[in-house]
Formats: sequence, structure tokens, C-alpha cells
Amino acid sequence: MNIFPLEKHSFAFPNPLYADDSGLLAFGGDLNPNRIMTAYANGIFPWYNEDDPILWWSPNPRLILELEDFKVSKSLAKTIKKNSFEIKFDTNFTRVMLECKKIREGKGREGTWILDEVVKAYTKLHKMGFAHSFEAYYEGELVGGGYGINIGNIFCGESMFTKKTDASKVALFHLVQRLKANGFKLIDCQIPSDHLKTLGAKIMPREEFITLVKKSTNDCKSF
Repeated sequence: MNIFPLEKHSFAFPNPLYADDSGLLAFGGDLNPNRIMTAYANGIFPWYNEDDPILWWSPNPRLILELEDFKVSKSLAKTIKKNSFEIKFDTNFTRVMLECKKIREGKGREGTWILDEVVKAYTKLHKMGFAHSFEAYYEGELVGGGYGINIGNIFCGESMFTKKTDASKVALFHLVQRLKANGFKLIDCQIPSDHLKTLGAKIMPREEFITLVKKSTNDCKSF
């Protein structure tokens, strides 16, 4: 299948069902907030390395976590009950992104997709009310959390980090509770992950996911 080039002066995307076997759909364009939000509203997201053009993906299958399916292990339940972590939302968005970036640049990994231009673009989306962070603090220090985008009644998770055992899992637990309370239906986890499957995530055919995303835009929820 063809990988489609995007025009800088148009925010239109090709049909995500045309993505190749790896999920790659298009390249080029820019990180204009309107383009990014158009992408998410069509089940597409940007993901690329420093020396690449901007690459746009719609993988098949998709990994999703229905909020009611979130699994809390006995050990995690004990940690949550201890109340060791202070949980906050949207108080340190850019710092959360930078911590996610730092984790992926370390431990011998080959760089990160959370480039400076990506941090800048998503921070702009945060200021516009579309991107959000969930944060765990221990003794006043940010030790875990993550960030994502909300589309309709879906939260599109982008990345998480942890600097203390279970910090990101506890933050994710509280994110799930917040989303449920506000009428959200699921978290888009994007690419299949064994770790997230242990927390209740499951795979879904791309076509089914795209249908859900498009329906969700008729049921917009506030984070």
C-alpha cells in the first residue's frame, strides 16, 4: 500500500484503513494543533524519531482499555490503600512530558519520539484544553504519571513514566476513576503491550476502533 504525503496547507488525512501492515499511513505535514486533533478524531497519531519526517500511524489491531476492565492486583490495591502518593491532574504537564522523554532516552534506548517540537506542540494542546497529565508525587517530588489527549469520551494515552515503584500504576488507577466519574468510556493505548494487557487492556480491530472514535465525538466529555 502507499504511504501518503500530507500537504502543509491542508489538515485532511487519507482513510486510516489504508495504513500499511505496520500501521503507517502518512508522512509530512506539521504539528499544528488543528492537524493533530484531526488526526486523533480519525484514529491516527504522530510517532517518529528525530531524523524522520513526521510519521502518522493507525495500527491494526489497536490496544484499548475499557475503564470497567481496569485490573487492580492485590499488591497494587495495598499500595493504593497506603495513600503514599499524592495524585494531581494538569498541574505539571510539560514536566510530565519531559520525564517521559528522559526515561526513553535512558537505559540504552535509541532516542525517543518525544522530541522538543512534540513537547511544544502538546503543551500548546494542553493550554487549549485538549491534552492532560496525571501525576503522582512522593514527599513533594513528581515520581510518576503520564499524559494524553481527550477526544469525545475517549482518552488517548501517549506515554507514562515512573521513578518509584508503582507510582505510574497508582496515577493510572486514579486517572481511570476520574475518567469514569466524568463519563469517559475507554483509554486508547495505541500499540499492543503485554504490560498494559495485565492491567486489563485488550486488542480491537482498527475498523471497530475508528467507528468508536467517530461516535465518541458526538459525546464530548470534560476531563
